[in-house]
Amino acid sequence: MKLRFIYTTTFCFFFFTGFCQVKNDTLTLSLEEVVAMAKAKSIASKQASTIKETKYWEYRTFKSNYQPQLSLDGRLPAYNKSFVEVQQPDGTILFQPIKNNNSSLNLSFSQAISATGGNVYGTTQLQRFDDFERNNTLYNGVPFGIGYSQPLFQFNNLKWEKKIQPLKYSESKQQFIESMEAIAYKASGYFFDLLLAQVNLQIATTNVSNTKNILEIANEKFNLGKISKNEILQLQLEQLKAQKAAGIARRDVEIATLNLRSYSGLQDTTKIALSLPAAIISMTVPVDKVLQEAFANRSDAIAFARRIAEAKRDISKAKGDNGLNASLTAQLGFSKSAVNISKVYQSPKDQQQVQLIFAIPILDWGRSKSRIKTAEANLQFTNYAVEQDKQIFTQEIVTQVTLFDMMKEQLVLTANADSIASEKYLIAKERYVLGNLSITDLSIAFQEKDQAKRDYIAALRDYWGAYYQLRYLSLYDFEKNSKISYQ
Repeated sequence: MKLRFIYTTTFCFFFFTGFCQVKNDTLTLSLEEVVAMAKAKSIASKQASTIKETKYWEYRTFKSNYQPQLSLDGRLPAYNKSFVEVQQPDGTILFQPIKNNNSSLNLSFSQAISATGGNVYGTTQLQRFDDFERNNTLYNGVPFGIGYSQPLFQFNNLKWEKKIQPLKYSESKQQFIESMEAIAYKASGYFFDLLLAQVNLQIATTNVSNTKNILEIANEKFNLGKISKNEILQLQLEQLKAQKAAGIARRDVEIATLNLRSYSGLQDTTKIALSLPAAIISMTVPVDKVLQEAFANRSDAIAFARRIAEAKRDISKAKGDNGLNASLTAQLGFSKSAVNISKVYQSPKDQQQVQLIFAIPILDWGRSKSRIKTAEANLQFTNYAVEQDKQIFTQEIVTQVTLFDMMKEQLVLTANADSIASEKYLIAKERYVLGNLSITDLSIAFQEKDQAKRDYIAALRDYWGAYYQLRYLSLYDFEKNSKISYQ
């Protein structure tokens, strides 16, 4: 079996080497080169890169929510000249003219506390009031103030986002790698579409030449009265079929070339000739190893944990949004009013503020309880759904590993069949020329040879497709024994 495989591989090598001896204006590409080109230049790869960058900046936005925030706001200037309504002691209304400027500046910082959902903040303020009617100026300032605001009995979104958003970001990074491996799988499909079309063209071109030569020999035999007119007609029909197949093959080559160029981002207008990929890859694929890497690398595996975390978050939100809203705010600092700026900061007075704001529902007709029970039911459903998806995920991987091993065996068998069919056709052609084989048997050998060659290319396509699908499912390179990554 080993010797037969070596023979078959050698035969296929010389067949395709002869096929790929092309002119200087033809670009020869291997499967690895087509895949690399698609990953680097295709529209699909650019879209995947854009999505990756978008997810990165979304994650950066999320992280900024947990960093100190510093802001400056104010009204400068705030000039006002108008008439205002002023109620008199006797209850009557007079409209008094005003002309003033009431400007202010406020520099503040804040820091969210994810563990509690509260917020620490600080401020420094300065206000200037100019009364142009009375020609006086007054300053009011808060040199320093610090406070803390704490929601009570409410949903802590900061705490849950800190658990979920890193999972989403990790998921997006793995989705990018999956996208690139999906591009590789699809590019390999376009590669083999064109390769099969080129093989069909080579087969058809060879068949046209062979049928022409055999027909010339048959005409000589017919003139000598050794064969019947029916055999001549049969050979003429075979020649017409070969010419028709050659025309169809040229059309298929043009279409497959266009598809490959379009998907891989190849802008070169030269002709393309594809080299035959390796028949067997030297690597072992244990099921346990594939499952281990898949659950460690795939975005689906991360999504399992993320989906359960989101369901638990929804329960916490339902319990927090129960209608009881309370917020405690405390602030300490200094403040002072003066006729000039310097005196505002001299011996400022203490400033304290404490307030509790709350709203308590008296009767909600079971609304809060219904929300909690709904969220708990959704969590239970999510647990079941995740468990089922894990089983499907595992089965898909086990099936793919089995298919990969089967495709490896099928490739060896079809390579042997191709070698045998080609050798059988050569013998049949020689026997027909010598006159001890019927045209029917020659036609059968002719068809078997062509079909065996197509079956070999199809088996090669299935094998490499299974290989790239295995990479996609595990995000692991079993040739190099390393995780797949893209910088």
